[in-house]
Amino acid sequence: MRTKLDLTTWNRKEHFEFFGSFDEPFFGITSTVDFSKGYQKIKDLGYPYFLFYLHKSLQAANAVEAFRYRIEDGQIFVYDTIHASPTIGREDHTFGFSFMEFNKDFETFVSDSQKEIKEVTNSTGLRHTDNAKRIDTIHYSSIPWYNFTGITHARHFQFVDSVPKISFGRYTKEHGKLNLPLAVNVHHGLADGYHVGLYLEEFQRLLNE
Repeated sequence: MRTKLDLTTWNRKEHFEFFGSFDEPFFGITSTVDFSKGYQKIKDLGYPYFLFYLHKSLQAANAVEAFRYRIEDGQIFVYDTIHASPTIGREDHTFGFSFMEFNKDFETFVSDSQKEIKEVTNSTGLRHTDNAKRIDTIHYSSIPWYNFTGITHARHFQFVDSVPKISFGRYTKEHGKLNLPLAVNVHHGLADGYHVGLYLEEFQRLLNE
């Protein structure tokens, strides 16, 4: 479900019109979250680390309205629920796109997502399906081989894109704390650094639960 945003009363109407005219309207922030408590919890339960912090990230993104804004035909729509479209790596070092429906229940989310991961790993090519191309998603990627302090994305400026992109790197241990790097890229006409801050704060809170 989605609702059309009334631009005439929106306090960011001028921001949307200004940044919406840019060839590259996205901006990115790279940060870290403390993964110590979440790591220990998921280790005890035996669930995949990636699906754990992916689920928490989706929860956090759905809690911030700006992350549920999408541009369609020059209008902004607010989706009730946002899902995930992560890249899934294969043993032959290629990857495929996927679609993982958000479910508040973690065990259900894991079960459904593991089925999708199995389908992707047993396939070939990009697997750019209609579900993977849905705009009521966040484009996720995981780069588990190394830590990073910045990231860029391949972009096709011919097409209007308003889907946030969140990437995770390899966590590192420092002073007894596990730091998980992540990069958040969002359309500046829809969100500011303040909204990314809200997401990061909520994500950290959920990881600590």
